[in-house]
Amino acid sequence: MNVEEALPGFVAEATDLLREMESALLECSGGGADAERINLIFRSAHTIKGSAGLFGLDSIVAFVHVVETALDQVRLGKVPMTEELVTLLLRCKDHIEALLEPVGSGRRADPSLEGRGDELLTALRQIADTGAPSAKSAAGQSSKAQTFAGPQDWSVCVRFGPGVLAAGMDPLGFIRYLQTFCEIRTLKVLDDQLPPPGQMDPEVCYLGFDMELRTASGKATIESAFEFVKEDCTLTVAAMGNTAAPAQVAAPVAAEPAARQSAAEKENTGKQSGASGESSAAAATIRVDAAKLDYLITSIGELITAAAGTNLLARRTNNSELVESTSTLSSLIEQVREGALQLRMVKIGATFSRFQRVVRDVSRELGKEIQLVIHGEDTELDKTVVERIADPLTHLVRNSMDHGIESAEARVARGKPAMGTVTLNAYHESGNVVIEVSDDGGGLKRDKILAKAIQRGLVDAERTLTDSEVFGFIFEAGFSTADKVTNLSGRGVGMDVVKRNITALRGTVSISSEEGHGTTVTVRLPLTLAIINGFQVAVGKSSFVLPLDAIEECIEFSSEGDHNFANLRGNALPFIRLREVFGTREPASRRQSIVVVNHAGERTGLVVDALLGEFQTVIKPLGKLFRKVDCVSGSSILGNGEVALILDVPALVQQARAREQVVVAATA
Repeated sequence: MNVEEALPGFVAEATDLLREMESALLECSGGGADAERINLIFRSAHTIKGSAGLFGLDSIVAFVHVVETALDQVRLGKVPMTEELVTLLLRCKDHIEALLEPVGSGRRADPSLEGRGDELLTALRQIADTGAPSAKSAAGQSSKAQTFAGPQDWSVCVRFGPGVLAAGMDPLGFIRYLQTFCEIRTLKVLDDQLPPPGQMDPEVCYLGFDMELRTASGKATIESAFEFVKEDCTLTVAAMGNTAAPAQVAAPVAAEPAARQSAAEKENTGKQSGASGESSAAAATIRVDAAKLDYLITSIGELITAAAGTNLLARRTNNSELVESTSTLSSLIEQVREGALQLRMVKIGATFSRFQRVVRDVSRELGKEIQLVIHGEDTELDKTVVERIADPLTHLVRNSMDHGIESAEARVARGKPAMGTVTLNAYHESGNVVIEVSDDGGGLKRDKILAKAIQRGLVDAERTLTDSEVFGFIFEAGFSTADKVTNLSGRGVGMDVVKRNITALRGTVSISSEEGHGTTVTVRLPLTLAIINGFQVAVGKSSFVLPLDAIEECIEFSSEGDHNFANLRGNALPFIRLREVFGTREPASRRQSIVVVNHAGERTGLVVDALLGEFQTVIKPLGKLFRKVDCVSGSSILGNGEVALILDVPALVQQARAREQVVVAATA
């Protein structure tokens, strides 16, 4: 693997480390800056700097080095971790992320990044008094000389193990990194282990280096440069017995005594050794490119469709051995399907944790005291869903803070705590993931929303509406009841986009609120967008698929009377006839059934002609002509090659409730 192929892995690892750094910095906010968190932040920065050095990313190395130096001052107790410093370090984290972005995407770096980095480093020097060079000068001096007092000469011999290249490491990358804080006075390539040309393996490393270095840093600093191959190399670092006179040293390092730097690096090494258990646990995982995983899921979907066709043909042959064989094959495919889908399932906690930063920044901007409470962070759902729900959730959280949470004075006057609370909660329900965004603010003003809706002509003034219907107007494009426009809200742009994005994920969104006590926005999403367990039904000659997790039971349908309610063990069950929904012209079968579905705690019956049983359903997107069809969320290919529409259960439940309200209103 060459350097270019290893870069995506570096970017992914650095992104994870930056998230850990941000989380720890947010925990340091408000007086939570203990030694463990500070060391975690320092180790994250140190690892990013070391990895960037291996890839020759000098601008990242130079910037992170100064951040690391400031963090070292905090670790040594020289500088307190104040709110101002936390805010600055969060901005530095954002800047490192911006420096990484062109590395991962292959685009050119934003020219303004250099000036922004200098501004941040100037602020760091003012707070931490590090005396470190700016990013601009440090980057420019990576190959130039700078004078330091008391550098030491060192003899360094390193022999890399045969598996270094296969692990994605470039031996020359370590030499480049050494040049960021050492002057390499001599370098000899050790090639005595090279086999004859005909026996050479291009994936095996046979080389080593024998060097003489001059640096103001200590032995531990030199050893830490080879941290990423310490298990696969032989390293000897020895002082050459003399302290050189002040000389030219090519290194963008802070001018601090060697003893202090050495002690800091030893402490860091100790922390990393203490975390060896975590490293061994991490070694049990492997990063997989998302595109490869998507290809695997797609291929399994095609395999399921092909297996369904094979099962159909086997049944037609009446060959019992063939039927049994295809049944075994289908069972194995189902196991592979479940395993593959589990690979895409991730915990939503990582997404929730990002909102700690959102709440902190927005609350400071609004001048409000707001805390974030998280529940259900271990709830899992498809990685694709997680990625696409992040933006809608961000808007909902910001909306809760801006519109929902009152000022501290207003809260105290109402008998509430001065600090407001935004709560994120996630849990599984009927094959879906439910995400709730709640606040303990002033709640929605029902009358004000209704008046605005009537004014805009969205509803007739004489019509009686439920609370959920009134609150639903908030999702109309351009709808807003804000008295003034702020940087965060008031223009009526956003909530309609939130609903559109959630609907695109085959999800639903609803609002419940109590004036004076708070608001809860509930988002329901499918666990996966690829393959589901379905239940196949027939209406006339057409086949439809219902998500199996949404089905509670199936009962026989009695067509007596002209009502739209069935008796389900003494309870009234509203139902709708699918043949009426889709305009089926074929006559109904003599014996019809009701499929009882449940969505958001509401039961509805769906009248069908036949029950065809469970069916592994590969979800196919609808074409442009069919995307606006009501009560349909997708399609699937059956074993006989026909297309079956996947029914939208939330839309069907909503339609049944609407009919129920019409009947009640007419009766009244």
